Amino acid sequence: MVSKLEAVGWAIAGFVVAALAIPWFMWRDATVIAGLPAWLWWHIGWMALAAATFWAFARRAWGLGIEAEVRP
Repeated sequence: MVSKLEAVGWAIAGFVVAALAIPWFMWRDATVIAGLPAWLWWHIGWMALAAATFWAFARRAWGLGIEAEVRP
């Protein structure tokens, strides 16, 4: 079981990962880095960050928000 503060932190992390997954702020940007568009590099890096975040969540707080109180 995680603390309420940690639960809020995970909720914020989930929102940020989802909100910035699509680099809307890079639309119409024609910058090319190492032969690929900058937005593609953003996407590759962001997916690596999202995978690391999910790994940490799975190790630390898996089941958060779905716990059921068991009463005898």
